[in-house]
Amino acid sequence: MPALFHSYRPADGHRLPHDPFNAIIGPRPIGWISSCAADGALNLAPYSLFNAFNYTPPIIGFSSQGRKDSLHNIEATGEFVWNLATFDLAEAMNESCRAVAPDVDEFTLAGLTPLASGQVKPPRVAESPVSMECRCTQIVRLRDAAGQDTNGWLVLGEVVAVHIEARLLVDGIYDTAAAGPILRGGGPADYFRVSAEQRFRMFRPA
Repeated sequence: MPALFHSYRPADGHRLPHDPFNAIIGPRPIGWISSCAADGALNLAPYSLFNAFNYTPPIIGFSSQGRKDSLHNIEATGEFVWNLATFDLAEAMNESCRAVAPDVDEFTLAGLTPLASGQVKPPRVAESPVSMECRCTQIVRLRDAAGQDTNGWLVLGEVVAVHIEARLLVDGIYDTAAAGPILRGGGPADYFRVSAEQRFRMFRPA
């Protein structure tokens, strides 16, 4: 009789063709982060480990696996912008994840337009329908259960300005599906998109 569960200890390896962790914890919002170096050089990169962590004040964050350009820039300037990755921008988002030198401008690489922010120096992605300007609050080196440092850094930032295309506000309520966000799934290439057909509503118990 086949086993009911495939069980494993991550430290010993998963014994599968591809690590299932990212597929299980998913699909996940994409942290499409724009930042700039101390000398003003622009950077734009997507992070699949991203989410919101606090309501008041609003705090969002992403995890950098390794010391990448976004992390260096935010350490130097204390600022970044999150831009919504949508289905229409999927190819451009994917292009911006190329491993290139720090002086390469991913806005240009992906054919995107930097748009001046109002509260922070890094620009927004003009083509993105939603952006959040952030000031860094914490950068946390992640540790394992034994207290040893990992190669991951959690970057948290307070949202100090939000920009939403007016078409996405229906009677004053943000329409998530209308924005067409894409989410990162598992495996080497899986993504998902949000559509109105997938929506269901469930109110909290009184």
